[in-house]
Amino acid sequence: MTKILLAIEGSAFSAAAVDAVRWQFRPERAEIQLLHVSDPLIYLPLFDGGIQDVDRIERVREENLTEARNFVAQTEKGLREAGYKVETAIEEGEPRTTIVDYAERVKADLIVLGSHGRRGLPRLLLGSVSEYVARHAGCSVEIVRPQLRAA
Repeated sequence: MTKILLAIEGSAFSAAAVDAVRWQFRPERAEIQLLHVSDPLIYLPLFDGGIQDVDRIERVREENLTEARNFVAQTEKGLREAGYKVETAIEEGEPRTTIVDYAERVKADLIVLGSHGRRGLPRLLLGSVSEYVARHAGCSVEIVRPQLRAA
């Protein structure tokens, strides 16, 4: 049985990764570890109204986690209905390193994740999660891009 770490973040890129797993692996031969990594919100008290900001940041954090739980549950449901064995996790942290560390912890055979396909300055400034994972993971990595549709 192949243990697949499927890293999702609620975008079309993640949907493409889910579709790739469904097309390539039969349910009876794949165990899926579904992972969402939420970037932590960093609080820097720079002025007197800082206490109010802590409350607002905590509300935003909770909203983000609720949103993550919803799309992870929706993705899990679809995979289970297709016959896959699925375990889920939502972790807070820097996505690149958290995905690599999680894959090692669960002893994944393969990591599947979507690529945003950033180039140039955005890639330089934001980095590439998929590129980092491909370079640092201790297992195989499949990077999936959504198919372009003709108009």
